Amino acid sequence: MLAELKRLHSPDVLDLRSWLPASDEFAILVQILAAPQGSPGEESFDVTVCSTAWIAQRAREERIIDGRHHLVVDHFDYDRLYQYISGYVSSCEGPTWQDVALRLGRLGRWEFEDYRP
Repeated sequence: MLAELKRLHSPDVLDLRSWLPASDEFAILVQILAAPQGSPGEESFDVTVCSTAWIAQRAREERIIDGRHHLVVDHFDYDRLYQYISGYVSSCEGPTWQDVALRLGRLGRWEFEDYRP
């Protein structure tokens, strides 16, 4: 089973494709919406896209940063971000969606990551 990127979305900005940060120091939540290839629906994998300046400021303030589910960029470039995420998503495969989603969860926090029935 292969993963398919359905779309990218950010609740932090109205139009992610045309968004430009106000300064070099920024961080936004980007939701990677993916599903098994060819299937309807989508599940969310949340990643913080942040600048090197934002990371540096956080490191000065907090002294230690847990980098899980962060993508660090020198500057915001939607096309480059989309290309990177799309390549990552399309490389994820496994025998079940659970296996694929766990691999996708290394990049962004899967909405069902800690779900227990």
